[in-house]
Amino acid sequence: MSRRRVLVLFSDEWDREAMRGAAGEAEFFVEGFDLFRFPDNARLFTYDPLKTADRLVRRYRNRGIDAVVTTDEPFGPTLAALVAEGLGLPHTPLSAVLTAQHKYYAREAFAKALPEANVAFGLIGRQFRRDGALPLPFPFYVKPVKAAFSVLARRVDSYEQLDQHTTFAWFEQAIIERLVRPFADVMRSRSALSVDPFSLIAEEVVDGFQVTANGFVRDGEVTMLGVVDSVMYPGTDQFQRFEYPSRLPLDRQEAVEAAAARALHAIGFSHGLFNVEARVCPASGHVKLIEVNPRMAGQFDDLFERVDGTSLFQVLIALESGDAPRVRRRAGRDAVAASFVWRDLQGAGLSRWPVRGEIESLRRRHANARLMVYPKRGADLARERKWLGSYRYAVANLGAASAESLVQSARRLHADITFHPWGAPAPA
Repeated sequence: MSRRRVLVLFSDEWDREAMRGAAGEAEFFVEGFDLFRFPDNARLFTYDPLKTADRLVRRYRNRGIDAVVTTDEPFGPTLAALVAEGLGLPHTPLSAVLTAQHKYYAREAFAKALPEANVAFGLIGRQFRRDGALPLPFPFYVKPVKAAFSVLARRVDSYEQLDQHTTFAWFEQAIIERLVRPFADVMRSRSALSVDPFSLIAEEVVDGFQVTANGFVRDGEVTMLGVVDSVMYPGTDQFQRFEYPSRLPLDRQEAVEAAAARALHAIGFSHGLFNVEARVCPASGHVKLIEVNPRMAGQFDDLFERVDGTSLFQVLIALESGDAPRVRRRAGRDAVAASFVWRDLQGAGLSRWPVRGEIESLRRRHANARLMVYPKRGADLARERKWLGSYRYAVANLGAASAESLVQSARRLHADITFHPWGAPAPA
């Protein structure tokens, strides 16, 4: 079979690793910009999704493209749907993408289709300081109606915390508006949705163990690939690591997957890869939905390949090429795998800036790890701490024969990083 020709939109560091691994099976064409790399990310201020889609359709119409794929969170799903539609290729319905990414409409769909898995919610308008209207009593989680990467998602316990959390300098406000505007433009031109995507949403605080159900839909049929556990830093809602396979009992995992499948049908998600976040009550097993992400989680690709021998990225390519993906289970080289997210929770920042070649040297010394490092300082560091609640300075994906040896490998790698923030906690 000839190599597929694949158009990748808004590739990131995880996509670049996956493309290198699939280079023998596909030829890749990359479009879009990296939101986290300067000066590439300056294109955020001129990005127009509708004009970009038209331009890409014209550019690739006669180039034999087999699939349009993306793992990007803020812009990729809408652009992929527009471009693939224009090229006559398989794609997630744009209406499903818009509903999933507009947190208010997604909650409305869940309320109708599976109310027992939904939470209390309501809109907070941009003028809430003027009208004083809040839909829920404190405490509640507040987040932008359209956001990405958990940006500005935070529990607030008082009006003062809400006010402080949503007060921005002019440049911060400009970035936030530019992050949302592409979605707003597509929503207003290609759908009947009308609720302001620049609003906030308040959601009931629910306890439980957080997980992510991963899979794909083809011809309306849902195939689950596996549940990933989300482990938080103690006493916080900050991700410490993602573990696969889940440690939850099988019946709890099946309950999560059943709720996820119903949520997908509720928003009209009939094709594509997805990941659905949820919380599970440890006592009753009751499932509460957090959100549906209409894309694969690029950070998880490596975890599934290590444990199952199945690359999510290659599943994505097959699916968007119109083929039935080949799925294997527990046929990988490792019994367990995890993505360790190393964070500065205290605001210390890196103890020093990594010197040239230092990160590559780390990767060579820990060849089993897939290591990503995100050095930041100054205004970029301060903004990340405000928007995300911490500074994520590195992520390491590892696999092992047991949970104990997995943590030992992570500790060895963490100890070998000499520029991490002072007092950064070791992996647990």
